[in-house]
Amino acid sequence: MHPPLTLHRHPMCAEIIEAFQKCHADHPFGKFVGKCTELKIKLDRCFRQEKAVKRKVNFEQSKKLKEKLQSQRKETAGQS
Repeated sequence: MHPPLTLHRHPMCAEIIEAFQKCHADHPFGKFVGKCTELKIKLDRCFRQEKAVKRKVNFEQSKKLKEKLQSQRKETAGQS
């Protein structure tokens, strides 16, 4: 199972998504017997890579926010 295949939500995987959707359109019965399986595997790998990139970016943002909040707490504690 994969997430919804919307191109604007998965810019890194757009090319593979388009190929996968074309394969499904070109082979309406073949898709059930593995005609598009190779593309599905590539798509899953791409989604994993995309998720890892997003996770890293989110971690960096949360780290910066945590540091900012800690410095603000120190400033407020010093003023009291």
